[in-house]
Order: sequence, then structure tokens, then C-alpha cells
Amino acid sequence: MLASAELADTRAARRKGLCGRPTVEGAFVIRPCRHVHTFAMKCALDIAFCDAAGTVLATQTLPPRRFSRLVPKTTHVIEAAAGSFERWGLVVGDVIEVRE
Repeated sequence: MLASAELADTRAARRKGLCGRPTVEGAFVIRPCRHVHTFAMKCALDIAFCDAAGTVLATQTLPPRRFSRLVPKTTHVIEAAAGSFERWGLVVGDVIEVRE
């Protein structure tokens, strides 16, 4: 799978996240991060919880105005528009490499 990704690795970028965006293009990587919320989102998101090696530990589709679950050993999360992970074939156990 190849997808363009925006990296949020500063405190300000992590705090803002995808809030206020009408749509989500590609993927949004938040690190460090253990869980997310969708309170300012207008659309559902696919969330992948990854460990330090980039292994997908769990995935969740999160509707607007919700908190994600906490997944032990998560160091960063990847957000994408709901349905993206299915289109990309992303499943638990996949290893995601984030290139800067």
C-alpha cells in the first residue's frame, strides 16, 4: 500500500489534528499518540494503532463525536477517511513504514 501521509509530530500539529477539515485525503500520522477523538470531525475515520516498529496492533472506525479505545503498546496512530483501510487492504499485523 502506498498513500500520501501528513505527519503531525509537533505538539501544535497533534492538538489540531484533522479538526475542522471537511474531508480527509490520504493518511494522517500522529506521533507520539496513544488514542484520538473525533469531536470536531464531520466524517468517520479509520484509525490504526501502531507500535514503535510500525506494526498495526488494532484498527477501529470511529464515527464523529467519539473517543477511540486505548490499545496497549501504541506509540502512534494513523488516521484516514472511513473505508480507506479496507480499500488499501490494511489489517492488524501489517507493518507501516512512514517515510519523511
